[in-house]
Amino acid sequence: MPLTADLAFYSTHSTYSDPGAFAHRYAGLPRDPAQLARITRDLLIHRLEDGFYDHTHPTDRLHNDAETRYIDDILRIITERDPAPLTQPREPGDRFVGVCRDFSLLHCSFLRHLGIPARIRSGFADYFNAPGTDASQLFHGDHVVTEYWTDDRGWLLADSQLTDPVVTAHWNADFDPMDVPRDRFLVAGEAWQAIREGRADQETFGLHPPHEGPFWGEWFVAGNIRLDLAALNKVETLLWDVWGEEEGGEPGGQLPDSAREFYDRVAPVVSGDVSFPAARDLFTKDATLRTPDTVTSYAPFNGRSRVTLR
Repeated sequence: MPLTADLAFYSTHSTYSDPGAFAHRYAGLPRDPAQLARITRDLLIHRLEDGFYDHTHPTDRLHNDAETRYIDDILRIITERDPAPLTQPREPGDRFVGVCRDFSLLHCSFLRHLGIPARIRSGFADYFNAPGTDASQLFHGDHVVTEYWTDDRGWLLADSQLTDPVVTAHWNADFDPMDVPRDRFLVAGEAWQAIREGRADQETFGLHPPHEGPFWGEWFVAGNIRLDLAALNKVETLLWDVWGEEEGGEPGGQLPDSAREFYDRVAPVVSGDVSFPAARDLFTKDATLRTPDTVTSYAPFNGRSRVTLR
């Protein structure tokens, strides 16, 4: 049975997920999404995970690896450090030092290469809290996961970072990482709606809590809506790439009422059972949301720069 238009769209590579000259390295990959998630986990290490493995990231890798936008470049770095087949786990010191977006995009790349519809989703996870944290005290941290299609259940969320018990032991994640509960990871549009409707406190959403800096609340969630809409259109930028009205804004600044009303209209499009035509139409026709050829990148370690995308 032929795939529907949306599933066909998500079963092929984007500019970002395409392995390019490294496609031959995908030979021999299993078709099981869970196995692919674990392979992803064993090729990458998060910037914040060095202490988990009794390992310290070299400064240059900590600062520069996660600035790699495209999977072919990520694969080049991985294979330069260890030319073994991708199915062979790397030692922590030989892994690509990335962030959640890199885990999710590589997993997505594996799936798409095998014709399995997949996309990455930007939102907020409540499980990166200490084990046993009371539900009322959970912080919803900025995060990206993979969403993949199953014929029997439709779209499921997968978090390849959680497929190693060494990592999950540090977090409040007591679920199957290949079926992340929708109330444990809120896509950005749903987080926005929860805040605006008074069902959630904006101070519990962001890169960090308010006392640690400005990257939290409505302003931050709105930015994630932009990233999620772009990803739904297979434009999987870095998490600190900004464009449009955000480029001139200050982190943590109050959103004007006009901006709140704008995102009130956008949020439902990227929430729940996403309408593929609606998400495509909004992204392609709204110049304030569509990713331009050149963006401003606010690299956490390397500072601000203008970057022209492929």
